[in-house]
Amino acid sequence: MSDHRAALLAGYLGWTLDAFDFFLVVFCLTAIGREFHQSDAHMALAITITLAFRPLGAILFGLLADRYGRRLPLMLDLVFYSIVEVLSGLAPTFTTFLILRALFGIGMGGEWGVGASLAMEKVPPRLRGLLSGFLQQGYATGYLLAAICYFLVFPRYGWRPLFFLGGLPALLALFVRFRVKESEVWERTKHESWAHLGRALVSHWRLFLYLVLLMTAMNFAAHGTQDMYPTFLERQWHFGVTGRAAVTACSMLGAIAGGTLVGWLSDKFGRRRAMIGALLLATLVVPLWAFAPSIPLLVLGAFLMQFLVQGAWGVIPAHLAELSPDSVRGFLPGFGYQCGVLLASSVTYIEAVFAHRTSYAIAMASTAAVVFLLAAAATAAGKERRGARFGEG
Repeated sequence: MSDHRAALLAGYLGWTLDAFDFFLVVFCLTAIGREFHQSDAHMALAITITLAFRPLGAILFGLLADRYGRRLPLMLDLVFYSIVEVLSGLAPTFTTFLILRALFGIGMGGEWGVGASLAMEKVPPRLRGLLSGFLQQGYATGYLLAAICYFLVFPRYGWRPLFFLGGLPALLALFVRFRVKESEVWERTKHESWAHLGRALVSHWRLFLYLVLLMTAMNFAAHGTQDMYPTFLERQWHFGVTGRAAVTACSMLGAIAGGTLVGWLSDKFGRRRAMIGALLLATLVVPLWAFAPSIPLLVLGAFLMQFLVQGAWGVIPAHLAELSPDSVRGFLPGFGYQCGVLLASSVTYIEAVFAHRTSYAIAMASTAAVVFLLAAAATAAGKERRGARFGEG
C-alpha cells in the first residue's frame, strides 16, 4: 500500500469509528433516557456536551500535531476515545454518562484535524477534492455502521453492549504505528519551539475567525439534520428500531455518494461553487425531507438531504487544508472546525425544545432552511486555494 493511501485509509477509518461511537448515543437517546429517567431535551444535552468539548481535543492534539508530528497524536487520540467509549457503556448514573460524553468529545475533537491534515498533505493535489469527499464520508460510514449495529444488537441486548464496540479504534492505532509514515510537509515546516508555534498561530487570527464562522454554519447544517433525525422518526412517524435504522442507513448511503461526488466536482469547478450549489439545493429538499406524505417519499427525502448536506461537507477537508498555512495545518483547521462545533452544539437542544412546543417536522425544517442559507453565505464570503501545493513555500 502506497504512503498516501495508508494515510488516507487511517484518516477515513479514524473518522468512521469516531462517528460510529458518537451516533450510538443518537440512536439510543430515548432508551438511555428511559433508563436514567430523563426527557428527550435532557438527553439531547449529552449530544450537546460532546460537541461542546470537541474544541479542547482540537487544541490538545492539534498543538501536538504541529509540534511533534501527525502520527503520535493520532495514535494517542484513537486509544483515548476508545477507552472512554467503552466506559460509557458502564456508566451507572446519568451524571457519570454526561462526564464520559464530555471526555469523548475531547477525543472526537482531536481526531479530525490531525487525521485530515495528515491525509490531505499526502494525497495528490489534482485528486484532493475527490479524496477529501472520501475522507469526510467516514462520518457517514460511521453513522451507517451505528444504524446497522443498532438494528442487530439493540433489540436483543439493549444499549450498553453497543458502546463496548467502541473499543475498536484502539486497534487502528496499531495500523497507524506500523503502516503510516510521518507527513513530509510537517518535516519540512515543523517548529523549533512552542514559542515559534505560538507566534505562527497568532499571525493567522483573521483566517481562524473566518474558519470558525464557516464551520459554525456548516455544523448547524450537519448536526441540525442528523442528530435528532432518529428521534424525529420515532416521535413523528412512530417508527420502531427497524424503521429508524433502515431510513437512517438509506440517508447515509446518500451522504457517502454525495460527499464523494461533490468533492470530485470541487476539483473541476472550485471548492466554494460546489459547496454553495449543494447547500442551495438542500434548501429546496427541506419540504420533502420534513413533511413527506408517504414512507417512500420520506426515504427519498432522507437520501437527497444527506446527499446534499454531506456533499457540501465532502469539500471541507480539502478546503480547510488548502486555506491553512503549512506550519499550522495540524492545529488551525481542526480547532476552527471544533470551535464551530461548539457554537453550533446547541442545535439539538433547540430542536428538541422547539419540537416539544410544535412538532419535530416543523422544528427541524425551519432550522434546516435557515442554516443552509447561512452556510452558503459564509462559504461565499471566503476565499479558496484549490489545488495548492503544500510544503513549497
